[in-house]
Amino acid sequence: MILSLLPSKNRDVVETQEHYKSRWRSIWIMYLTMFLSSVGFSIVIMSVWPYLQKIDPTADGSFLGWVIASYSIGQMIASPLFGVWSNYRPRREPLVVSTAISVAANCLYAYVHVPPSHNKYYMLTARALVGFGAGNVAVVRSYIAGATSLTERTSAMANTSACQAIGFILGPVFQTCFTLIGEEGVTWKLIDLQLNMYTAPVLFGALLGIINIILIFAVFREHRVDDMGRQCSSINFEGEESGVPDQDAEGNVDHIAVVAMNFLFFVILFVFAVFETIATPLTMDMYSWTREKAVFYNGIILSVIGVESVTVFMVVKMLSKRTGERAILHAGLLIVLIGFFILLPWGKKLPNIQWQEIKNNSIPRTVSSEMVIPFWSLQGMQLPSNHSEPVGCPVTQSWCLNTPMIYLAQYISSDILIGLGYPVCNVMSYTLYSKLLGPKPQGVYMGWLTASGSGARILGPVFVSQIYTHLGPRWAFSLICGVVIISLLVLEIVYKRLIAFSVRYGRMQEENC
Repeated sequence: MILSLLPSKNRDVVETQEHYKSRWRSIWIMYLTMFLSSVGFSIVIMSVWPYLQKIDPTADGSFLGWVIASYSIGQMIASPLFGVWSNYRPRREPLVVSTAISVAANCLYAYVHVPPSHNKYYMLTARALVGFGAGNVAVVRSYIAGATSLTERTSAMANTSACQAIGFILGPVFQTCFTLIGEEGVTWKLIDLQLNMYTAPVLFGALLGIINIILIFAVFREHRVDDMGRQCSSINFEGEESGVPDQDAEGNVDHIAVVAMNFLFFVILFVFAVFETIATPLTMDMYSWTREKAVFYNGIILSVIGVESVTVFMVVKMLSKRTGERAILHAGLLIVLIGFFILLPWGKKLPNIQWQEIKNNSIPRTVSSEMVIPFWSLQGMQLPSNHSEPVGCPVTQSWCLNTPMIYLAQYISSDILIGLGYPVCNVMSYTLYSKLLGPKPQGVYMGWLTASGSGARILGPVFVSQIYTHLGPRWAFSLICGVVIISLLVLEIVYKRLIAFSVRYGRMQEENC
């Protein structure tokens, strides 16, 4: 969506060089905050299960699922709250408080081994609080939306998403480096601190959070510009530099378009959460991989997709100037649809069936007859020392006996396409959403958008554990394709409404769609 200014009396108003530098320094602090938020989620994700088993042997795979989901639940609750806060008070306040909560939560995680009992619940609380602190994502995106002009918005949102993706990529890398400390590590008895491969990553995250708080106080400044880049006043300044009154804020937000974008964003994150979650059980069932191989190979694939995503974020910044955000979002959804359509089982060859241990009507250990453990909880599990893990598609999943296997070439092709389509949809959703809202305070709206994304990440694993386990990949991927098709129809219906606030009210002209 490329825009040009209409002739006006205010067109000669320019931004001073000092203001420009201060504004972009603050935006870079927001990039760092976004990076640290994603690192806080991913830096322990591979070690949660062995650490949980170590501190509390009563914890099972189902509880691990709750521990992982607690992050998204905390973020979903906190995002609207921090969004409201940022609309009426200086944004430094919710940013500092949320980061301080994350720091405290990481310290709590490092001490969950200390209590004599119920250790698993302390870990659950710690991860939920880390997620609660990550609710500042809504504040970050609302600030960036308010501190950039329309011509800067797509690039800034792409950079934000890239920092988030890099955080998800580097988190496991940091975790891998800390494994050199070992499981025992060193103990500081004076303060009951065990510094080992499980606690060092979160303490490192706490240190980064403290640095972030210092930078927010030292460097971050409140800035707000209108869609044309002119500095304007805001309640967030609280005595700091102010600008001209924002006359462009007059007018109503198109709430139909806002609801539609929330739905589209939910779908985008939901299908990607399903994609992430289903990787391990799918490859174990189809290719007879052990848990160790599935986690290892899928970890490599997800890392490559992460690098691919960062590249895509950079490319769409330039591409959007030629084609516009709406067309790119449409193309991204189509690519995701093709990616999941490729995953549908074809042919006649069946996957290898897991017959091992089916003796005297016993049930394989991978799936209980009374309870289906979400497969997302299998990631990071340790192999039994006797290496007796059964492999193949469990016979207790009845679809294994009549559903054709998904070939490895299908799986890799799908990974590439979904890894291309998802980042395109992600950054275009944020960009279009922020432009819809215009110069009005966006904290609450961004809070709801972030909450819808968190809800999607909670429901994705539930979908996998129920639909995939009971009905198989044909039903699971068919339903996903149906959901994406519905989202494409919704996009078509609201396509003409997805225009910038200033364009809608005739203050700027739209050159490309």
